[in-house]
Amino acid sequence: MSNFWSDLAKHHHVSRHKHYKALLITAAAVAGAKITYPYLRKLIRQQKNESHAPKNSENNQISTKFSSETFKFVPPAFNREFLRQLRFLLRLMIPQLWCAEAGLLSVHTLVLFTRAFLSIYVAGLEGQMVKYIVRKDVRHFAILLLQWFAIAVPATFINSAIRFLEKKIALAFRTRLIDQAYRLYFTNQTYYRVSYLDGRLQNVDHCLTEDVNAFSLSIAHLYSHLTKPLLDCFLVSFALYKNSKSMGAAVLPGPMLAGTVIAITALILRSVSPKFGKLVAEEAERKGHLQYVHSRLIANAEEIAFYGGHHVELVHLRKIYQALIAQMNLICKQKLWYIMLEQFLLKYVWSGTGMVLASMPLIMSYRDTNGGDSFNDGGVSNRTQYMTTTKNLLLSGGDAIERLMSSYKEIAELAGYTARVARMFKVFNDIKKGKYSRTNVNSLSKNSAQDGQLSDIIFAQTMPKIQGVQMIVNGFICLEDVPIITPNCDIVVPSLSFRVDRGMHLLISGPNGCGKSSLFRTLSGLWPVYKGRLQKPATKQMFYIPQRPYMSIGSLREQLIYPDTFADMKRKCVTDRELEVILDIVHLQNVVTREGGWDAIGDWKDVLSGGEKQRMGMARLFYHKPQFALLDECTSAVSIDVESQIYQTVKDSGITLLTITHRPSLWKFHTHILQFDGEGGWRLEKLDNTTRLSLREEKERLESQLTGVPKAQKRLVELCSILGEDSLVLDKQIVEINSKHEIICEKNLSD
Repeated sequence: MSNFWSDLAKHHHVSRHKHYKALLITAAAVAGAKITYPYLRKLIRQQKNESHAPKNSENNQISTKFSSETFKFVPPAFNREFLRQLRFLLRLMIPQLWCAEAGLLSVHTLVLFTRAFLSIYVAGLEGQMVKYIVRKDVRHFAILLLQWFAIAVPATFINSAIRFLEKKIALAFRTRLIDQAYRLYFTNQTYYRVSYLDGRLQNVDHCLTEDVNAFSLSIAHLYSHLTKPLLDCFLVSFALYKNSKSMGAAVLPGPMLAGTVIAITALILRSVSPKFGKLVAEEAERKGHLQYVHSRLIANAEEIAFYGGHHVELVHLRKIYQALIAQMNLICKQKLWYIMLEQFLLKYVWSGTGMVLASMPLIMSYRDTNGGDSFNDGGVSNRTQYMTTTKNLLLSGGDAIERLMSSYKEIAELAGYTARVARMFKVFNDIKKGKYSRTNVNSLSKNSAQDGQLSDIIFAQTMPKIQGVQMIVNGFICLEDVPIITPNCDIVVPSLSFRVDRGMHLLISGPNGCGKSSLFRTLSGLWPVYKGRLQKPATKQMFYIPQRPYMSIGSLREQLIYPDTFADMKRKCVTDRELEVILDIVHLQNVVTREGGWDAIGDWKDVLSGGEKQRMGMARLFYHKPQFALLDECTSAVSIDVESQIYQTVKDSGITLLTITHRPSLWKFHTHILQFDGEGGWRLEKLDNTTRLSLREEKERLESQLTGVPKAQKRLVELCSILGEDSLVLDKQIVEINSKHEIICEKNLSD
């Protein structure tokens, strides 16, 4: 090869180095054209498709934009969107230049620099040791061996420090992301809204734990996996250049050959690489779904055991697990042939190229390899030193380039984690701004629009636009033309307008699904106000007690003062003696001694009975002393006498009641009644106990007559709607009518 280039240079009267430069420029141009050609071809095709596409009307354009923005999912890949998402997350993980994370990265980079220089130093040291072994120079060999052992101590420390700092950076990044995610997750009731009002995140718990952890580990490892190889490539190339020059050989052929082989290898691997980002994102999605099904099984274990539904749950679990295993097997199969090709190119093709690179300076050398050394052995020791040093440098450089090549696969996996974590933060920020998106509300909204119930509500990307106004006031609750709309856009009540002042105790009644609990969700701020105006006190002045009170993790004291903490209780100057008085009101004074004191820890969801948990919920009402109490069947498991005492004490404490109940024993504690008819209608009137009892007597009289008169039946239905109760007579008549209808159908079929 050397003689060929020399003859060619003499023939054209051009120096051999200029030929090398021209060949290098040509190879670089060919490689650049090879890389850019697919992108140019793709761009030209897109422009042709756009030019030949039919021009739609304005409505069609809006419809296309609507569907693409709402439902289209772009698979994660190494593209501009990935870089944008990664930059967003990096700003969260490294908020400023002078922070702990930036300091860790700086120290880590310094350690990587040190490790790269140590690699080159050790390679040269080993070359000198081999040189003196060939010369049989024991004294110099012993000195170099001691140096080699001495350098091993900081080298091993540096290697350990690299892994240590990588883990520390991953933990620091994870902590930053978790802090930011928790801040958004617990702001503006996002933890509720992300599951009930928005449908973009299916497994939020998996995103907050596994996905954030996987992303942090991946980005920290990738930084180390890219920075050190880049440093090694630069420093090793410079060291090889010096070695080749010291041997008196041409320095351009080696880099040209290496660059050509590397470029061809990169093109091959990039063209055949599977879409690891999409595969890993799908695997994470299926892992999260499996974890969700397991947690759902644990949460509903008692109901499943009562029904004996373990076979059904087992089928579901196995189906979901098999889907996860299928995805993992798919990834393994994709990696099998890809890693095989990768190892062939990087291990064997590059090793052969390395042997050629190491031999070229010796074969093409035009200088005496003895190098002016006084030890005359024909240059054997110097050539041996050169070969050993070059071999070690090529091994380091080859390993660095191999890691750079294989990092494409890790970047693709990082793209999957980045897409899921960035999507989580985007959803959290949207919910914080009141922007929701669900994919299962389109048909419901159309049906409601056809019924004329959504004439004043504007839809934006399948969700009603929030146009209502919420105002914080003191001492009253007022709704003005406020609709009650479920997260799926079912219109429960098209328009609701009433006012509740302090001392105006409101009883709410109606059939199931008429909007009683939905009203409480709207008043509590869980559901948006899509239209009208809602005036209500601050959240602390409105206390909601559900039918099944939540029992938190902590002591018995913390169950009573929830959601306050022990520090909040001390700040309010509340003593344990005052808590005992509250428990005495709700007839739970024996629980303190039974469970071992206020500091007792237990699984209170299982320790307390259903009635005790409901009374504990009412005890929280006396502790917090709000202006308004929203009570949703919260004493259904409490005896009537204890229930009456508790309600009377609540009224005596100056707390205004808004109660959902079917118990007639609680009517006497309320002054007004809000009746829902189950069809969107409602009526607010004063609650007169005499009138209420007469209505019940009339209902019972009609039931006893068993009349079939249509007017009486209609009146009976109206009374049942007002009372929020069912009628056994109507149920029996429906059964009789159905049975008669079946008999008639059978006779017709037989005829």
